[in-house]
Amino acid sequence: MAMGLAGWGPGYAIALGTTAVHGIHYLARGHRPSTLPMQVRIAYLGILALGLWPPLSLLHWMQLAGTSALLAFDYCPLARTLSLMPWNRRVPLTGRLVLRVLLAPPVRGSALALVNAAQQ
Repeated sequence: MAMGLAGWGPGYAIALGTTAVHGIHYLARGHRPSTLPMQVRIAYLGILALGLWPPLSLLHWMQLAGTSALLAFDYCPLARTLSLMPWNRRVPLTGRLVLRVLLAPPVRGSALALVNAAQQ
């Protein structure tokens, strides 16, 4: 994706293909589409596709920032955002929960642990 942002045409196609193959790999390993790892891959692929439309090209810069945060700090903004979606939580959405999930340091395992910890 970074190469696509730098102007190399095939960069986006490679990013789309790699993300799709990664999702297929996760499905083959038994992950259901409803699991957070699959939701992240599906959302990432969708955002990549949406960003190909010139008015939404800013999405690719946001993805690059999120991917960089994941690689540098093991912090995935997309997973944390998806963990707050109604189908992934059993607690009410509050400002306090949003801040807790988005500002917590990186966690080992799933970002859902941050949301589920609010139940206790």
